Amino acid sequence: MHRITAVLVASLLLVAAAALAADYRYVSADTFKGWLEGGKQMIIVDIQPPADFGRKHFKGAVETNAFPVSSDDDKRKLDGVLKKIGATRDDIVIVCPRGGGGARNTYDYLKSRGVEETRMYILEKGAAGWPWPTLCVTGR
Repeated sequence: MHRITAVLVASLLLVAAAALAADYRYVSADTFKGWLEGGKQMIIVDIQPPADFGRKHFKGAVETNAFPVSSDDDKRKLDGVLKKIGATRDDIVIVCPRGGGGARNTYDYLKSRGVEETRMYILEKGAAGWPWPTLCVTGR
């Protein structure tokens, strides 16, 4: 009986996790690489902490230092990018350290400020999971 209950609970948790993940749009590293190499017009919103951004970021990325986007102060750091987002119809790629909670918080905040979800993507696995260091910039 306990085993059936454990399997049922685990199954429900997996379904709930899948439903939550479905609320966000992700871009794979392979697809994003193609966008970078193809010169796709986009706004790269980088929320990494300053030291991480200095070690590795994408050319043209907007440095916000807003990670983990959980406080009002973090969210205010994103307000600076809203004008740039509003001035174009370009897609937006959110880059955080690992592509997790901070990126989802950013997505939610931008959505709450009127940014269309159809424009937003989260880079899967974030900066830490990026396999092509030659496509990154180091330093500021």
